[in-house]
Amino acid sequence: MFSHLERPTLPRPGWRQLLADFGPTYAANGLIGFVFAATAPVAIILAVGTGGGLSEAELSSWIFGVFFINGLISILMCSLYRQPLAFFWTIPGTVLVGPALTHLSFAEVIGAYYATGLLMLALGATGWVRRAMLAVPMPIVMGMVAGVFLRFGLDLVRALHADLAIAAPMVIAFLLLSALPALGRRLPPLIGALLAGAIATAVLGRFDTATLGAIELVRPVVQMPAWSWAAMIELVVPLAITVLVVQNGQGIAVVKAAGHEPPIDAITVACGVGALLSAVVGAASTCLTGPTNAILTSSGERSRQYAAGMFTGVLAVAFGLMAPAFTRLLLNAPKAFIMALAGLAMLRVLQVAFNASFKDRFTLGALVSFLVTVADLPLLNIGAAFWGLVVGFAVSWLLERRDFDGPVLK
Repeated sequence: MFSHLERPTLPRPGWRQLLADFGPTYAANGLIGFVFAATAPVAIILAVGTGGGLSEAELSSWIFGVFFINGLISILMCSLYRQPLAFFWTIPGTVLVGPALTHLSFAEVIGAYYATGLLMLALGATGWVRRAMLAVPMPIVMGMVAGVFLRFGLDLVRALHADLAIAAPMVIAFLLLSALPALGRRLPPLIGALLAGAIATAVLGRFDTATLGAIELVRPVVQMPAWSWAAMIELVVPLAITVLVVQNGQGIAVVKAAGHEPPIDAITVACGVGALLSAVVGAASTCLTGPTNAILTSSGERSRQYAAGMFTGVLAVAFGLMAPAFTRLLLNAPKAFIMALAGLAMLRVLQVAFNASFKDRFTLGALVSFLVTVADLPLLNIGAAFWGLVVGFAVSWLLERRDFDGPVLK
C-alpha cells in the first residue's frame, strides 16, 4: 500500500556533510522560521484554547505536541529528502476548533483529530492526494499563497505606523544588510533585523523581565478521545481540507517555487502520522507549513536549505520541551516586533508568489484566487484559502480553457 511513496534521490547526510552544508544564512533562516511559528501562531492556540475552557496544563500540552512531535518529523523529512520540509500545525484548523469547543467536549474534538489523521494517512498511502494536487494549476495555487501571505507584508507597514521606535530600526538594519552583500554574508539581514528589534525593545524598556522566570519542562497531558457523529461531521472533512489543500498546498507551492520537488504522498503520510501522535496530547493536526518553509527557502543555496529546516526542527523540539517558559517569554514581546519580523521575512516570498501567479498562463484564475483569499470570508466552516482555489480554478476552466492545453501543469 505504501510502495508508491516517493523514494529519496540522495543519501541521508552524515554529520560532516550536515556541518559543511550548515552556515550563518541557514541558521538565520531556521531561527526566523522557528520564531515565526513560536509567536503569533502560539497566540492563536492560546486564544482558541482559553475560549474553549482548556486549562493551562492542557494548553502547554497542546503547544508541546505541535512543536516537539512536528520538530522530530521535520528533522526526519529534511534529512531523508534533503529538502526544506518543515512541519508544524494547521492554523486554520486550530481556528475551526474554536467554535466547535463551544458545543463539543474537548474529548470529542480529540476524536475528530484521530479520524482526520487516519483519513490523511489513507489518502497519502493510496496516492490520491498527489493526483488531485497535480490537477490544480500552479499559478492559481500561488495566487492563493500570495493572498495568504499578503497580510504579513501589510503588517510590516502597520508596524511602522503603530510603533516606529521598534519597527524602524529593524527595517533599516534589514535594508542596510541587504544592500551591502559583503556585510550581509557575515550577518544575515533577518538576523540583523531581529537583533535591532531586540536592542530597541530593551533600550526603550518595553520588555518585562518578570517573564524570565525559571525554566520548567512541560508535563504532557494524555487526552482520551470520545467518538461522536456531530464532531466527525463538523470537523473531520474541514480539518483534512485545511491540512491537505490549504496548508500543504501552500507549503508544497512554496517549496516547488524554490526549485525543489517535494514528495507529496510522503508528506501526506507524515501529516497523518503526526496528526495521530499529536492527538494523544491534545494538539491540532500536523501540516507542511507555508510561511516557515517560505522563510527557509528565501535565501542560500538550494542544495543546502535542508539544513535550515533541520535547525528549525531542533529548535522546535527544544521549545516543545520547555513550552510553558518559552510561551510566556515570546508572547511578552511587543506586537510590532513580531509583525515587522514576519513582514520582512515574507517580502521575497511575496515577490516570488506574485511573479509565479501572473507571469504567463491562468492569470485571471490566479487573480480571482488571490482576491477570494484576501477577502478572508469563510464558507461552511472552511477557510477562504480553500475557496480561493476552487473559485480560481472554476474561472480558469470557464474563461481560460486554452491554458489547460499543453504540458503537465507545474
